[in-house]
Amino acid sequence: MTKQIEFLEGSIPSDKNKYRNLILGLVFDMIGNLSYIIPGVAEFTDIIWAPISSFLISRMYKGNVGKIAGVFSFIEEALPGFDVIPTFTITWFYTYVFNKNKN
Repeated sequence: MTKQIEFLEGSIPSDKNKYRNLILGLVFDMIGNLSYIIPGVAEFTDIIWAPISSFLISRMYKGNVGKIAGVFSFIEEALPGFDVIPTFTITWFYTYVFNKNKN
């Protein structure tokens, strides 16, 4: 029964997770940009970070939003030069600010 409740809570954006997701998203976006501190290693570290960021964002945002964000995050991190896009933060704004279809 507990797993069913957790699943239902995870599929609907709630205020309980709202600010946690914002903080985590900002941290994960900064991690994605850290690779540019050391010249020459950005593309190598993106090979490692792309699937991790895709997994994390798909777990943070359930349903179609999480799936689409996961694919977008993977592509954005895997392509050279696109790391500056704050995928986690954009997804947070879409979920909690622009998407008013909660209830």
